[in-house]
Amino acid sequence: MASTPSCLIVGAGDGVGSAIARAFAREGLAVCVTRRLRHLDKLESLVASIREDGGEAHAFGVDARDEDETIALVDRIEAEIGPLSVVVFNIGANVRFPVTETTAQVYSKVWEMAALAGFFTGREAARVMTPRGKGTILFTGATASTRGGAGFSAFAGAKAALRQLAQSMARELGPKGLHVAHVVVDGMIDGTFARSIAPDIQTLLDEDAILKPDEIARNYVWLHNQQRSAWRFELDLRPWKETW
Repeated sequence: MASTPSCLIVGAGDGVGSAIARAFAREGLAVCVTRRLRHLDKLESLVASIREDGGEAHAFGVDARDEDETIALVDRIEAEIGPLSVVVFNIGANVRFPVTETTAQVYSKVWEMAALAGFFTGREAARVMTPRGKGTILFTGATASTRGGAGFSAFAGAKAALRQLAQSMARELGPKGLHVAHVVVDGMIDGTFARSIAPDIQTLLDEDAILKPDEIARNYVWLHNQQRSAWRFELDLRPWKETW
């Protein structure tokens, strides 16, 4: 069995997920990143860049909504790469529909992506970490985790469910040595989508008026490195100019 401590990021997109992966790789962890199988090729550049910087990285094509796939992924990492020290659930699933136009299919899919998949990921992380009495499980939340907005009935419901899952896990697993935390990321995040809708993106970046993925990632590492006498469950991250 491999012995290098590993980190799993479920939902390693081009922005926050990739930044989190690079940050933990710099901490010396063997980083495992996932996207759905049809998007696996999008992880190639991330894995290559981490390896070029001297880190260890592995990519997996996984549908996090599938229980069996998630179980198999965790077992494979534990057997072939190293014991999981950190697991980050980072699937977004942000959609906007008027409530009268939100179909059962939309609502169910968003819940599966942001809530059910989070449960599978968190449960499997707990399964392998609990016997060791240590480990960090981090969930990426959003504004909708604590406040439902017009047009976001599906997203808010799913993200609120994920937050309550994280809180329940923190209460149950904290006394067993596992640090479970929920990160509310509140505001626009620099990335491909933001650059497509914000013509003044450079001004926002220069003024620190938009969330920067690398700065978000630094906080995930900080949470992991917290000493257990002062663990934090929830952390809000937003630009200094953000209205909230």
